Amino acid sequence: MNILLLNQYFPPDTSATAKIAAVVADTLSKRHQVTVLAGRPSYDPDERYPFAFLHRSVVGNLTVERVGSTTYPRHQMRRRVANYLSYAALAIPRAMLIKADLVLAMTDPPFNGIVGATIARIKGIPFVYNIRDLYPDMALGGDIVRPRSWVALWERLHRAALRRAARVIVLGDDMRDRILAKGVDPERVVVVRDGTSLPAAPPPQNHPAIGEIRGAADFVVLHAGNLGFYGAWDTLLEASKLLPANGTRMIFVGDGVSRERLEESSRDSATVRFLPFRPPEEIPCVMAAGDVHVVTIRRGLGGVVVPSKVYSILAAGRPILAVAPEDTDVARIVRSTDCGLVADPDKPSEVADAIRTLKSDPARLAAMGERARKAAENYARVNELQKFVAVLEGIHPPECRSNPNVEK
Repeated sequence: MNILLLNQYFPPDTSATAKIAAVVADTLSKRHQVTVLAGRPSYDPDERYPFAFLHRSVVGNLTVERVGSTTYPRHQMRRRVANYLSYAALAIPRAMLIKADLVLAMTDPPFNGIVGATIARIKGIPFVYNIRDLYPDMALGGDIVRPRSWVALWERLHRAALRRAARVIVLGDDMRDRILAKGVDPERVVVVRDGTSLPAAPPPQNHPAIGEIRGAADFVVLHAGNLGFYGAWDTLLEASKLLPANGTRMIFVGDGVSRERLEESSRDSATVRFLPFRPPEEIPCVMAAGDVHVVTIRRGLGGVVVPSKVYSILAAGRPILAVAPEDTDVARIVRSTDCGLVADPDKPSEVADAIRTLKSDPARLAAMGERARKAAENYARVNELQKFVAVLEGIHPPECRSNPNVEK
């Protein structure tokens, strides 16, 4: 097949969707011709491209085309929207000229599903929608936007895109439930998780990077990743106030739109630290630095976001504290594998009690870590990628094009 993959971000962009888009494109290109239609790097890239209406690179079966979208800083929302709109305005006409048998759209920009469905409809080819974050639900639930007539229009167009999709690929069962509630045929909604790669061996505990992260703490509750709109951050900070300042630390490694506010509100705290992202080669050290890792989802956002960091935590053999509603994927995984504890995202005292429980029982904590490492084997990324490829090939099997006698 000739597959057209639409996503604004692609390496050297450093967003999670950029990284997974690269993995998916590379995997698909082993069997098919893949063209990625992206924008100019703008998401904290480690390399920037000069303006050009079109930048094109080809490696084997993978072609990456970048339209000349704007590259304003992503932390300035109005300018970030300009990046989104300029990408869409340039990507749609360019997509019309690209040979494709199938359109695969991810969720950058947030209305990219509508863009993908429109392009597929005009070209008369199947459309597959890989939902990474569910919009506009996330924008409303995360208080990014308020209910307005244009948001209602966005939702109507999004539902039309979902109906147009031959397959909707989602990240978890809770997200699948959300999509089904919008009236989409259950047979067309498929769960394919991001999964993880199992590390060969953890870094030694005396590694300098681990020491820098842990500092003087004797028990570290660690959140690694983006501090976006979806987390129960205030609950975590309130819980930290209930912890004794005798060596327990809640450490946030990362950045995001909520970080400045959270840092300011915990400025005088003896139990909270904020640290910047570490270099990619030190990610195993970040995983090893936490005695327990936090995965958090605000109430009302279950299935809107599905934090894929769960799988890398499992692979690192670390227990999970899921500060999330019980019906979310992370809570279900933690409960079913007994690899950690679940706490109500609206109850700081419950979070603090869970942390004290984990700290007080090192043997139980170690057993949870062992079960986490074992559970990671069920979410191997290579297997999930095979599922992804199979979904696309099931829609438009290559042999059906080459052999007219094969029944479609």
